[in-house]
Amino acid sequence: MKKTFYCAALLLAAVQIPLTAQTVLTLEECRDRAVRSSQALDQARIAVEMADYDKKIALANYFPNISATGTYMYNSRNLSLISDSRSEALQTIGDRTQAILDQAYADATAQIGQSAQAMRSQLEETIKNDPLLMLEYALSPMWKTVFGMLDEADLSQLKAPQIAGPVNAIGKEIDDALHLDNHNLYAAAVTLQQPVFVGGKIVYSNQMAQLARELESARYDQAYADVIVDVDEAYWQIVSIAAKKKLADAYADLLHTLEADVQKSVTAGVMTESDALQIRVKVNEAEMLRTKADNGLTLSKMLLCKRIGLPLDSPVTLADEQIDLIPQPVAGGTKSLDRVFEDRPETRSLELASRIYDRKAKIARSDMMPKVVLTAGYLISNPNLYNGFSNSWNGGSFSAGVLVSVPIFHGMESANKYRKARAEVSLYESKLQDARELITLQVSQQRKLLGESRAQLETASSHLAAAEENLRAATVGFEAGVITMDTALAAQTAWLQAHSECIDAGTQLQLAATRLQRAEGNYLSKQN
Repeated sequence: MKKTFYCAALLLAAVQIPLTAQTVLTLEECRDRAVRSSQALDQARIAVEMADYDKKIALANYFPNISATGTYMYNSRNLSLISDSRSEALQTIGDRTQAILDQAYADATAQIGQSAQAMRSQLEETIKNDPLLMLEYALSPMWKTVFGMLDEADLSQLKAPQIAGPVNAIGKEIDDALHLDNHNLYAAAVTLQQPVFVGGKIVYSNQMAQLARELESARYDQAYADVIVDVDEAYWQIVSIAAKKKLADAYADLLHTLEADVQKSVTAGVMTESDALQIRVKVNEAEMLRTKADNGLTLSKMLLCKRIGLPLDSPVTLADEQIDLIPQPVAGGTKSLDRVFEDRPETRSLELASRIYDRKAKIARSDMMPKVVLTAGYLISNPNLYNGFSNSWNGGSFSAGVLVSVPIFHGMESANKYRKARAEVSLYESKLQDARELITLQVSQQRKLLGESRAQLETASSHLAAAEENLRAATVGFEAGVITMDTALAAQTAWLQAHSECIDAGTQLQLAATRLQRAEGNYLSKQN
């Protein structure tokens, strides 16, 4: 009897020989590996990083917007400041002027000739009517000379000067100046815009970006807590299955020992073959239980490897895998509900969402307010607009001003956006209140479950102590021949069940403690 009992005790207390190829992991190491390898956490971290960039984008609106612009354009035709008819008139202005001048000279020549003949006739008439002049005309050669000059006057050599060519050249030059050369057009400009007042939109946008960053951080904490809970569940499941595997091994060894004793009794004629068959069925059941435990342990380790970022077939061993019974978690202090609401990522997310929509409402309201913007710029072009449209870069222009925009009416768009945002604020405030109530219920429930798990573990430990004593007494009685095999089998089965219930109770206690920590918001990351 003592040999059998001590054999069972040694099997339960056996320590697995560590393999050099295996990795021994504690619970904290599993958590750290899971945090580093979680894709969900990596995505949440990227979301936080994106929110940081959104903050910087919103901050940029405080600074002036300076931009430089350059352009080139080819035009198939030049610009003309006059019509085609006026252009032709400018190019032939010399010919027309020459014609007018020639006509004026011709008219003047004819008029001078007519005047000479009229003067001669008048002089002749005057001389004829004045005897003294007749006498003077007869005696003085002067009059003959005068009449000779009037008769011999040659006006054919009197011609207008030739100015058509030079004047045409001047007209063409003027015409060319009025046809602007814009086949190749270049322009460059530097502009500056500085918002002065935009209804508070920039301030509220920066506040909303900051709140959005805090919201992504809260979502990261929520994903972080989910990862921790998942790893804890996988970890304690492995510890539980490993303890049950050791229990199955010990149970199978007990049955094998009992089977050997029964076989000896059958050989001695004390027991029947039916008793041997009965114990053999129990041994087969124990072997099947051991096989299930081996398979369950392998699958559980594969699940843990997946969650901590290791290959599925990695040979890992947990630090708590060698224990016989699940350790009890360290009890923490009671946390107030206000602190729970403050630490829970869900309530923080809803509160931040409500504040974000409040800023969104204020931004919508700013669209109904006037906007004042300072503007300044420098423009240079080729052809130069400030130098007779010449093809040069000499000189540009600087400008500065104030832009004031006052919205008047656009179908009540801005007002409806504001009302919608206020409605969203009310919606998230209602969700926040509902979440507070659900969290209060969840925390109360998890605290009660933790208390029930502790009580269940105490009861299971008490049952285990009684079952171990019962097994000891049954083993002694069976070896002494004072109790039957059925009683010994029943004692072994009760011991197996009590031990299994104790392992389950310890596992449930650990999981209940983990879930309570999650419910109270104690799994917070170090993410800023």
